[in-house]
Amino acid sequence: MTPKHPIDSLTILTDLVLPSETNPLNNLFGGELLARMDRAASISARRHSRRITVTASVNHVAFNRSIPLGSVVTVEAKVSRAFRTSMEIFLDVWIEDRESGIRSKANEAIYTFVAVDETGNPVEVPQIDPQTEEEKSRYDAALRRKQLSLVLAGKMNPHDATELKALFL
Repeated sequence: MTPKHPIDSLTILTDLVLPSETNPLNNLFGGELLARMDRAASISARRHSRRITVTASVNHVAFNRSIPLGSVVTVEAKVSRAFRTSMEIFLDVWIEDRESGIRSKANEAIYTFVAVDETGNPVEVPQIDPQTEEEKSRYDAALRRKQLSLVLAGKMNPHDATELKALFL
């Protein structure tokens, strides 16, 4: 399979925060944001793999800023690294200032998706060829995150986690 660039999987979802999606403080419910991020990540994974994809895990979510009622919210997702059958999707969440239109980063997340066939069995996906400095940084960090996850799950011996060890030695 020919490697793909992260930009090939770029997915941008823009929407408005409505009253039914807010908590008593008139900010977007965290679960609503998670759902939006999951949809964007799913599309991104599908674009990369051209297969059915399923959410394997939500590896990281940072709710750094609240998103007020009436805000224009943009979720940007793209594959940061592909492994054999799984893909790490990095998401950035932006909000637009009502007056100036200037966008600022509100949140970020990292999801893992697996490509499957029609019977639900995992299938191989193309690798990623990062282009920008940010893509290269996220690509490199993805392997450390995967190794950490495998070590914590007891599926990898800590001595074999070479990328993690390199951080400390």
